[in-house]
Amino acid sequence: MDRQAQIEFLLDHYENPRHYGVLADPSLAQSGMNPGCGDVVTLYLQLDEDERIVEVSFEGQGCTISQAGASLLTELLTGLTLDEAAALDGETLAGQLGRDIVRNRTACATLGLNTLRVAAEKWRAGEALTDTSDIVRF
Repeated sequence: MDRQAQIEFLLDHYENPRHYGVLADPSLAQSGMNPGCGDVVTLYLQLDEDERIVEVSFEGQGCTISQAGASLLTELLTGLTLDEAAALDGETLAGQLGRDIVRNRTACATLGLNTLRVAAEKWRAGEALTDTSDIVRF
């Protein structure tokens, strides 16, 4: 994808976020924040009995890159197990968003993914809650 196409892709995810909103009755939810620029993302995940993600949504506020990154992430998660989702590579996500565009903003681009990883850790530790007031700072 050329640079202009990458910018358009990123803007499309920002202006038309996929899976945006609060998920009713999630299995787990987690909020994450990038204190450097104030971006916030909250992920909501519904898991089946095999810990496969059957539904996902997010809400948040912040820069174009953080919100577009969270939107793209939600498209990648459905059908993955929680472990598979947590193992996603931040570089792959950055590449899909446009590596040259997000190169100096990787914390923004991976805010959703890092938030997901914390949610997975809490789930494994039996601490997963749906109280989104517990905001993890990255």
